[in-house]
Formats: sequence, structure tokens, C-alpha cells
Amino acid sequence: MSLGEKGEGGTIVLREKLISLLKGGRSAGIVTVLSYVGISLFIGDSVITPSISILSAVEGAKFLPGLDNMPVISIVLIASGITLGLFVFQKRGTEKVSWAFGPIMLVWFSALAISGVVAIFGAPGILNALNPMWGLSFLKNHGLSGFFILSEVILCATGGEALYADMGQLGRKPILKGWGFVFFSLILNYLGQGAFIIALKSQEATNYLFAMVHSQATILYIPFLLLTIAASIIASQAMISGLFSVIYQAINKRDLPWIRVEYTSKRLKSQIYIGAVNWLLMLAVLFIIFQFQEASKLAAAYGLAVTGTMALTGVMMIWIFYLKRKPLQTFVSFLVTIVVVTFLISNLNKLQTGGYVSLIIASVPLVIILIYVTGHERLGHVLKHINMDRFLVRYKKMYSKITKIKGTGVFLARNLKALPPYIGYIMFKNNIMYEDNILVSLHVTEKPFGIRTFFDFQDSLAPGLRVFEIKMGYQEIIDFERILKDAGIKEKAIFYGIEDIFSESLYWRAYAMIENMTPTFVQFYKFPPNKLHGVVVCVEL
Repeated sequence: MSLGEKGEGGTIVLREKLISLLKGGRSAGIVTVLSYVGISLFIGDSVITPSISILSAVEGAKFLPGLDNMPVISIVLIASGITLGLFVFQKRGTEKVSWAFGPIMLVWFSALAISGVVAIFGAPGILNALNPMWGLSFLKNHGLSGFFILSEVILCATGGEALYADMGQLGRKPILKGWGFVFFSLILNYLGQGAFIIALKSQEATNYLFAMVHSQATILYIPFLLLTIAASIIASQAMISGLFSVIYQAINKRDLPWIRVEYTSKRLKSQIYIGAVNWLLMLAVLFIIFQFQEASKLAAAYGLAVTGTMALTGVMMIWIFYLKRKPLQTFVSFLVTIVVVTFLISNLNKLQTGGYVSLIIASVPLVIILIYVTGHERLGHVLKHINMDRFLVRYKKMYSKITKIKGTGVFLARNLKALPPYIGYIMFKNNIMYEDNILVSLHVTEKPFGIRTFFDFQDSLAPGLRVFEIKMGYQEIIDFERILKDAGIKEKAIFYGIEDIFSESLYWRAYAMIENMTPTFVQFYKFPPNKLHGVVVCVEL
């Protein structure tokens, strides 16, 4: 969390930080591919985490009188109903109800800590578990089976990988402030569950948390169950908001196609909603709930995506701190990453019990990213861009000869050194030229925040031709219409290019399909629709 500038987080933040230190080359390409895998694994994790959180919380109803033999399908339907409510609610944003999240989680973790302490009094010898030598001794004496038990132990640490991504919506301070309290509450509760198992003197296959609380305070069990369900919803919400943040970063960095983004808060720019991601994630979560039906079965599949994300994060952290010449942070990151990689290898055992599901889910966004990135790069090579010097020669001749339209015309161009071909079609083939022509260029920087706008070559480029540049951080949310207005640009029309792609190759046709299914640049940034003019350029890949 010390690597960000203004509390931003996520795999892309690490990638951009690392690439800026590497300054290009083959290593930068390796880091980029690692980040694609990290983003994809995080998406896979975002499907499994809400599923197991909600399903395990609802299973606590089995301890209520008369519901101990509740059919599995009933639990699945209740969990599905909660899931539907959670995702339908996303569009409204969390600003109006987020004030309740903190108090609910405070009560939840306090309840965990108290129940843990009460149970510890029943078997105080459990405190010896704080000595790591017991864990090392267990691994030594149980060999390979002891090693694979680590794949279950990792369940105690899951959720931590989402915190770094969630900084994009929450910032750094609230996570750091809550961390100490949460950490000790969990430690006390896990020790309490261990003490409860020892006191039982049996190996019953049950949910020990709910059994422990039920035995301690039956009268408070229903409030605790409701609190658990509320906490699981809030935890799932944190995962979803973290995913929205990472997806938004990926869109701005052109790792993913333009996807429509809505802003759910007028006060907080970071509060965003991505409908396509929300509904696809909901369908995936419902599929997982119906597929596994029980939290214990889902736990047998959970861990691969989580530890994969953690391991990639660790590798990039080591690399960054090494290049920054911070030996202590490099060493600590190395130790943590070794532990995480150990857990990752242990989790490979879960491939046969359903762990492959999270990898299959993660493979879908990975394939989309690879097709989109390579297709976008290929398109850039195939399009016949116009060299700025050649453009200026033709422009000056045309501007002095033809009758110009009164007012200002805005032409969107990503690269000012090589202008998109649609500008040539409009000006030189169709003789559409305004008295004031402005080339508007948007450049997303390697920094997460900051917006700079300025006119470049205002007096020297050419008569009636100006360049307006916008440089923005990849985590910024901007209003293009407002930016143009603040710059004093009173445009009559805004022109942009649309590529009509056709190909014999199945791979490039897949890229064309992605482009056709997603919004354009101007739709993503909400340009004024009454002024937009899209110019189609046919391209063969």
C-alpha cells in the first residue's frame, strides 16, 4: 500500500509503476503479460468469493430449531435470492447506504472476537497455537498430506487480495485503520474455534463458527445469523467495487474494450457502476452457487485464483522494490511471496476437486484481453495513418482554396504524429473544413491521477488549425464536454473514426466482434450526441 501516490491500488497500478522503472524493453512486455494474468485471476476470484461468502452465511440457518434438516436446494435458493438482490442493487450505488457498512462490520468483528475469547477460556491451551513451531512440526511429521492441508489453511487469509484492488474506490486510509482491529478479531475467533473443537473432543464435520456461537448464546443466535449474512453481503460488495475499479483502469489503459460506465455518486468520482460486468458476474456467481450447492464443496475448489493473484502481486512488488533500491522492502516482499507461492503449489491439489472452475472463469477475460490488445495493435499497423508533415502540406493548400464552414469543428485523434485516415477523408475527399479546426488528442499517462489540458502549436501549426491535448491519469473519471467548454471551445461538430473490420481470419473476426459489441470512445466518455459525426473506415485484417 506504500507504492501508490493517492491511495490507488490494483494489479495495473503495480504494472505501471514497474514499467516506468524498467523504461521499456522485453522486461516491460513480460510485466504486461503478468498483469493480464493477474487481472484475469482477480476476475475469477471475484466470482468464487461472493459465492462462498453468501452460501456459507446462509448455511447457518441449519442451527435454527426445526431447520436442521433444511434441504440443500432451499439454502441454494435463499443464497441465490440474496445474490440477485446484491447485484440488482449495484446500479443505485452504495453512497446512500455505505454509512451503515462500517458500524455493521464493527459489530460483526466484535462479535467474532468476543465469541472467540469466550471459547478460549474453555481450552486455554489453544494459545500455544500462536507458536509457529507447532505448525512447522505438523508439516514435518505429516509429510505430503500436511503440505496439502495448507490449501485449506489459505481460506483463513482470503479477502486480503481484494483490499489492494479496493483502494481504487475506498482509498488507503480506511483500509489501514480497520486492518489492525480486523486482524486481531480474526485471530481470536480462529483460536476460539480451535478451542471449541478441542472441548468437543470429536471430529464432527460441521460449521464450527455457527456451532460455537449457538452453544455460547442460543438466544442471540438469530441476530448473529442475520449479522453474518449482512457481513457477507458487505464483503461481496467490497469485492464487486474492487473489480469495477480494476476494470475501469484496464479500459483506460486499453487492456479491455470500451464498456459503458455509470457514475453512481455526484460527490465521489470513484463510485462507479459497470453494467455489463455486473450482470455477467451475477450470472457466474449464480452458476457457481447452483453448481457446488454447499460451502464445503466450494471450499474444496477455492484458493487457486486467490493465491495466483497474490503470487503475481508479490513478484511485481519484489521487482519494484529491487529497482527502487530498497533492500529491506525487497527482502520482506521476497519472504511473503515465498509463503504465498508455497500456498499456491499446495492449492494445485484442488484442481481435481473443482479448482479448475476458477481457472476456466479466469481464462475467459484473459482470452478477451489478448484478442483485444493484439487486435488493437494490428489495427494500428494496418490503418493508413497520415503523417503530420504531409497532412499540413495538403491542409494549407485546401484551406486557402475551399469555402469553409463557419464555426469550430473538432476532430478526435489519438496520435498527433500520425493522424487517423478519417480526417483525410473528411477534409481532402469531402472538402469539409471549418473556419476553426481543432485536433483533440487524449493521452492516458502512466500516472493514476492528474488531468492537464492545453493548446499546442496554437499560433504556428497552420491557419485555422489548432491542437488541443488532454493528458489524464488512468484512474481519472473525466467529463469531456465540460473540458471542451472550460477551454473555450464552442464546437459545432465533433468528428471521430469508426473502423468497419472484415477478415478471413477467425482470430481477427473475434476481435471485430468485440469491437462491434462494445461502445465507441465517444460513447464511453459521454460526448454530446447531438454534435457527433462518426466516419466509417473499412479495414481488412
